[in-house]
Amino acid sequence: MQQAFNIAEINNIDEIGKAQWQQCFSDDNPFIRFEFLQGLERAGCVGAASGWKVCHLVIKEAATHQVRAIVPMYEKNHSWGEYVFDWAWAEAYERNQLAYYPKLVTSVPFIPATGQRFGFDIGVSQSMRKVILMAICEYLEQKMLKYDYSSWHGLFINQEEQALWPQNIGITRKGTQFHWLNKGYRDFDDFLASMTSRKRKNINKERQSLSAQQLNFTFVSGVDATLAQWHHFIRCYQLTYQKRSGHQGYLNEAFFLGLRQSMGEAIRLLIVTDCHQQMIAAALFFVSKTHLYGRYWGTLVEIDGLHFETCYYQGIDYAINNNLGVFDAGAQGEHKVARGFEPIATYSKHLVTHSAFNDAINDYCQQEQRHITIYMAQIAQQLPFKNKS
Repeated sequence: MQQAFNIAEINNIDEIGKAQWQQCFSDDNPFIRFEFLQGLERAGCVGAASGWKVCHLVIKEAATHQVRAIVPMYEKNHSWGEYVFDWAWAEAYERNQLAYYPKLVTSVPFIPATGQRFGFDIGVSQSMRKVILMAICEYLEQKMLKYDYSSWHGLFINQEEQALWPQNIGITRKGTQFHWLNKGYRDFDDFLASMTSRKRKNINKERQSLSAQQLNFTFVSGVDATLAQWHHFIRCYQLTYQKRSGHQGYLNEAFFLGLRQSMGEAIRLLIVTDCHQQMIAAALFFVSKTHLYGRYWGTLVEIDGLHFETCYYQGIDYAINNNLGVFDAGAQGEHKVARGFEPIATYSKHLVTHSAFNDAINDYCQQEQRHITIYMAQIAQQLPFKNKS
């Protein structure tokens, strides 16, 4: 007899509670932490007003009423802040007089980083996880048909979830990012020694040209950072978005200062000062037991090479010194390759209600996957290392 589950939608993460959330999301990825998602909700970065209506799923065993799984989910009426781009799909729907929005999204808003998307209670076996995933898929398909959602999108799922996913359900989409991998380097010079002479010289030249500016780079724990340092970072973050996008960013001051209180131990602020000890730039990093995540940066002064030093080289140095295996410096950026970042596959899952569009999108994703696989192989041959294997 198949086990029955009841699935409820919760519109506020506080109703689930930190203890229950942690029971299901044991991964120490900082972005799936209760405090991070709670911070987004409390600061108003997500919610109906921003087009990210909260509708997290809580899956309980019908017989015992015990929580067996949790899925973060949002109803959306746009595609901003996702980083698995489906604008072309939305335009195709519009050309055919069909509504692409609203849609459902399971992701960490504004964060293009692979991580847990389906949180299972610690006691749930692998075989039972597959059963629960099937129940979630069935629930989503029924919900989409009943309430006219075009689709559901599970973004940046991890490898375990990719393996658990029910066969022949939904569409798999492959993407790629560039991550720096720590191969047991003793220090930054040891990392450079693994490169070809020309690539090593390019990086040394880039860093040396900046050294004439007499800048100082200091990593500070989010707990230990002063309020002035936090406000400096927030100003830099807002300036970067203002220049690039004409707005001050998806995340506001209340969110960042809330993180300072709730999970500052998982945050590293990189503060850049000039020769007069004036703060001129900053970057925000997150840490887990294995990863360093570079997220946001900004500067008050335009200096050649400052972006690469702040966002890449300082992060590599930190990862080596703290024995972190992976440095994920954010989405896109083929320029990272010459600096030792390697192509890494990312995956998402998609459920599409319209049968003809489901077939068309599936065909598109299969073609895209072939192109990305070829692209990743080509990029791997461009890596700056002596040994590219």
